[in-house]
Amino acid sequence: MFKKLAISTALSLALVPAAVIAAGGGEQHIEDVDFSFEGPFGTYDQNQLQRGLQIYTEVCSACHGLKYVPLRTLADEGGPELPMDQVRAYAAENFEVFDAELDDYRPATPVDHFPANTAIGAPDLSVMAKARAGFHGPYGLGINQMFKGMGGAEYIASLLTGYTGHEKEEAGSILYENTAFPGGWISMGPPLFDEHVEFRDGHANDVHHMAEDVSAFLMWTAEPKLMARKQAGFVGVMILLILSVLLYLTNKRIWAPLKGKKVKQG
Repeated sequence: MFKKLAISTALSLALVPAAVIAAGGGEQHIEDVDFSFEGPFGTYDQNQLQRGLQIYTEVCSACHGLKYVPLRTLADEGGPELPMDQVRAYAAENFEVFDAELDDYRPATPVDHFPANTAIGAPDLSVMAKARAGFHGPYGLGINQMFKGMGGAEYIASLLTGYTGHEKEEAGSILYENTAFPGGWISMGPPLFDEHVEFRDGHANDVHHMAEDVSAFLMWTAEPKLMARKQAGFVGVMILLILSVLLYLTNKRIWAPLKGKKVKQG
């Protein structure tokens, strides 16, 4: 029975990538990006998160919201770490929220969330990186993420840089060829162009680097406590290792005197 189960499992795993490719209409091409937050000891790059925030604000926020992200978290340790006065100024200058008490819109404050943006039906980006973390790459079932560190941030970066320049019209809509999007065609036009955003730190602003910066920022919006979880996991592993050693030594001390002795028959 076990042999039959193992064969069935192997066949199902082998067929998943083919099914995914057939359903999507073509194989996705996802580039592996060496993000700073990858690995057990990786951390977010504060400067990169700040650049990603700027790209989101100047480009992405026109169509996409971040409704699950509180504005105050922009000042949190491990994130963009903006001073609170800058967070207040950023919120008030860039966003308006509806206040039920005033029955009108007012400038956003740090206690508010990033506004949702559903004007054209574009998806919210709050958890986009997390939702795409198990994307079906060439090996299926998110194995790329497990063994290569390729997850949601890589998918977003590959999507933003995957436009080929080819277009087609279908059902009255313009579709753009994209090598990272399932099926190969996407209704969103290329959002980034070289020198689209001017960074205050003079960092490179070509499409490739901007795609990585905003992808890292979106990873933070989806996993703001990622560093804390890694730290907690590391502490947990160390405690388990110490406990295992203590249990081994205790077991050895208790049973060592009796080991090898024969019990006398009465």
